Amino acid sequence: MPTLDFKGKQFVYAHQLSVPYRTLEMDRKKSFPAKDAPEEGNLIIHGDNLHALKALMPRYAGRVNCIYIDPPYNTGNEGWVYNDNVNSDLMKRWLKENGEVDREDPERHDKWLCMMWPRLQLLRELLAEDGVIFISIDDNEQHRLRLLVDEIFGEENFVANIIWQKKYSPANDAEYFSDNHDFVVCYAKNKSKNGDNGEKTTAWERNLLPRTAKADKLYKYDDQDGRGPWQSGDLSVKTYSPEYDYPIVNPSTGKEYNPPEGRCWITSREQMQVWIDGNRIFFPPGGKSVPRMKRYLKEVQQGIVPLTIWTYDEVGHTDGARKLIKEIFSDRQKPFDNPKAFGLLQRIISIGANKDAIILDSFAGSGTTAHAVLALNQQDGGNRKFILVECEDYADSITAERVRRIISGYKYTTVEKTELMSENLTWAKIKKATGLTGQVEEVEDLYGNEYDRIKKTVKDSKLIVTGEKDTSEQANGLGGSFTYYTLGEELNIENLITGKSIPDYDALARHVTYTATGVTLEKIKSGKDYLFGETEDYCLYMIYRPDLTFLRSAESALTLDLAGRIGKTAQQKNKTALVFAPWKFVSQKDLSKQKITFCQLPYAIHRLFGD
Repeated sequence: MPTLDFKGKQFVYAHQLSVPYRTLEMDRKKSFPAKDAPEEGNLIIHGDNLHALKALMPRYAGRVNCIYIDPPYNTGNEGWVYNDNVNSDLMKRWLKENGEVDREDPERHDKWLCMMWPRLQLLRELLAEDGVIFISIDDNEQHRLRLLVDEIFGEENFVANIIWQKKYSPANDAEYFSDNHDFVVCYAKNKSKNGDNGEKTTAWERNLLPRTAKADKLYKYDDQDGRGPWQSGDLSVKTYSPEYDYPIVNPSTGKEYNPPEGRCWITSREQMQVWIDGNRIFFPPGGKSVPRMKRYLKEVQQGIVPLTIWTYDEVGHTDGARKLIKEIFSDRQKPFDNPKAFGLLQRIISIGANKDAIILDSFAGSGTTAHAVLALNQQDGGNRKFILVECEDYADSITAERVRRIISGYKYTTVEKTELMSENLTWAKIKKATGLTGQVEEVEDLYGNEYDRIKKTVKDSKLIVTGEKDTSEQANGLGGSFTYYTLGEELNIENLITGKSIPDYDALARHVTYTATGVTLEKIKSGKDYLFGETEDYCLYMIYRPDLTFLRSAESALTLDLAGRIGKTAQQKNKTALVFAPWKFVSQKDLSKQKITFCQLPYAIHRLFGD
């Protein structure tokens, strides 16, 4: 398979492995509701998305069902900065010379690829085996992105390159072509349903789109025989088979019909007669056209296969997205520059995941993904959860604030427009412009007190005077909640030993479990003798309190009596006990006899058994 080479690739190739784990610090004041947001519910994380993705690993690796990201398109006008702390003198020198990426940077594509590579690696690890990722992009990086994701996800897992019609009108000032679309690239974590040996595997399966009234309207005929409406379909196929080449006889007229030249019927002579006898074949009046199959609405699949071209009237456009964000933030002049279309995200989530899915967006922007998740939950009673990551300062003021407002409802302003005057602009009227402006002034004097604004526009050679009146409306809340997090200190040996950063029990338990076994725990349960969880092969124990005095005392040690009780429990469950603790008063030789593996804190923060 061809691979993509770029400057810095050798330094970022495994960079995601060296990114330190950091704690997630809950901010109850910014969560919503402030005190009641559940920790295992929806999450909004403020911080660098590379570190945030790494911080999510102990809890969510292999659990995320659908990922959507809208990374920088690298147009040259965004002015983004590549600042990943890659441990390489060459990289540091390269970035020091020019970290900010703009159109004049000859290496902006290399830096963009360096930025995307480790993030895509972590996103893939977070995906469930039956998960899927959708990535918005435009022509600046689409071709390079495809090669990049081919290498990370495997080209065999490419699903589709979707075209989204983001604009509804042409840009007449375009130099060459009016850019009216973006791409949404789709890859599955695992597309194949069969493994190398033919065994069944866990693979992504796309959902059908809901049927529309427009689609159902095509079934416009009804024989009033209880089978409902139908439309006709072709009875012939291109793949020729001699036994399917035979005449069909209309039982009412006796007229014979052969399949079109070079084609044959779709079924055998015997099955065709069954359909004719059952009144499932339509013979067009006059006998000039070939027979057709009656396809009944009630027999079609209850959904529509998604296409790879999504028009703005189906999923929305950028102008509508801007209007929606202005409506939500009607108290702000310009809340966000380039929000994504709400309908676009609803379409992606509807296709990509089921009603209980975890949806991740690590370039969250204005929070459209969360809005779409909550709206879909309200529509179909689903229990989808979202995880948003935003590194910019507006993570609270825009991203989280939008979600707060759509959860609880918000007031917005609509404009009622009334046409007060309309005049065709003929040359004669233009020559008498004074009289025309006088008419407009009379309209303004007459209606000025009834409207907030009087607007004059010229469109299609017509002068139009419109009265505008602002009215206040209330959008109902969608319900829900979220927990707001920031990135805390690194989980490293120095911080643990000095007490600079002591993680709580839950965070450390998840961390040591994932790093030691590669397994994520959905919940940490406090059990007997410091038991906090189990995997298929292990019972997990951790003697720990976030207290230096306790950690430095004999109370935090694994003793002979405690080891005896732990070993007995592990043997009853036919599992190995992993015990994380600062000290032990028992030799590993004696612990091994009881199926106990001791992992010393803080030195246990490494994977014991490899990948």
